[in-house]
Amino acid sequence: MRVLVLGSGGREHAIARALHRDPSVTALHCAPGNPGTAEIADNHTLDPADPTAVVELAGRLRAGLVVIGPEAPLVAGVGDALRAAGFPCFGPDKEAARIEGSKAFAKEVMAAAGVPTADARVCETTAQAASALDEFGPPYVVKDDGLAAGKGVVVTDDRTAALDHAGACERVVIEDYLDGPEVSLFALCDGQDAVPLMPAQDFKRAYDGDAGPNTGGMGAYTPLPWIPAGLVDEVMTTVVQPTVDELRRRETPYVGVLYVGLALTSKGVRVVEFNARFGDPETQVVLDRLATPLGGLLQACAIGGLAKDTRLAWHPGAAVTVVIAAENYPAAPVKGDVITGLEAAAEVPGAYVLHAGTKREAGDLVAAGGRVLNVVGTGDDLAAARAAAYEAAARIELRGSHHRTDIALKAAQG
Repeated sequence: MRVLVLGSGGREHAIARALHRDPSVTALHCAPGNPGTAEIADNHTLDPADPTAVVELAGRLRAGLVVIGPEAPLVAGVGDALRAAGFPCFGPDKEAARIEGSKAFAKEVMAAAGVPTADARVCETTAQAASALDEFGPPYVVKDDGLAAGKGVVVTDDRTAALDHAGACERVVIEDYLDGPEVSLFALCDGQDAVPLMPAQDFKRAYDGDAGPNTGGMGAYTPLPWIPAGLVDEVMTTVVQPTVDELRRRETPYVGVLYVGLALTSKGVRVVEFNARFGDPETQVVLDRLATPLGGLLQACAIGGLAKDTRLAWHPGAAVTVVIAAENYPAAPVKGDVITGLEAAAEVPGAYVLHAGTKREAGDLVAAGGRVLNVVGTGDDLAAARAAAYEAAARIELRGSHHRTDIALKAAQG
């Protein structure tokens, strides 16, 4: 199978790594990829959100499967263009991808499907936003209705800050605050059936102790020893399958991975959000643990051949990923600083490094994004995986960089 992966971040490097390890994948290409994917695949310069360019490249490569990593190409209709040209594509079409592209659409689908989620109001004016904030009260939850690269949500006790965020967006969804820990669950979907992957938890705030602004994610881990027994089955029955059924009823079958962000509240499981692609950085740990070859699973989704009773195999033990971010991330990350120590990091047993925001410049590896590297540690348990990840991270040097030191700490301590 000849596979083309679209995207350039840590998520795409993790996907490419898993595909590289699949014996059925005979040729692996990334567009545009990054210096990390260049070590295991052929990179191609291209805008992954340009449907015409993607279809042309897929034809030139004779791709048997195209995997869409980020959300922008999905919302731009790249999946539609690929399917129209006859290429098997893992990733929903433009209409189905609205489940991430519009928070209001996602709420509409959930209401129709009977999916448990927070009560919400869609607001387009300052007056509407002010009324919704007063109705729900603090903590205020304000979500940009459109794509915001994981940073369009404000949760605050400051009503002025909440109103300012609403005013900076064209349309927002303001909703009731959901208490309890959050869990990420990915489900592979072929338009009719769905199969769950292993749950993970990510860390959105920039600094230790969940302090600082929201980011795209500063780390993640799996498995989650503290989740209730039967949670995955419950979510598949009450959330994922009803959502897939509702989208199929609307004649927009969902093909790809459905990311379900969950809150385990005092009133039960509630959906925080849907994403139309693999979450970043949770993908980095979930795919590390997946023992079933990835290529065949994604192709089965793309061609409509995923059996609902598919049982996936998982490696024992745990995985933890730590995001190394550039100076001043997430506000205005500094780019261009040289990165060293990757070879030393790779020598740590059980650890490896995925590239998230890097590029080659005059022979040096330099920072080219806010989240620069993902350091993945594996081990027999979360404590061992954390130790490997942080030992490897300590060997990497990037001026002004920062990372959280408490990823999976509470879970590892039991």
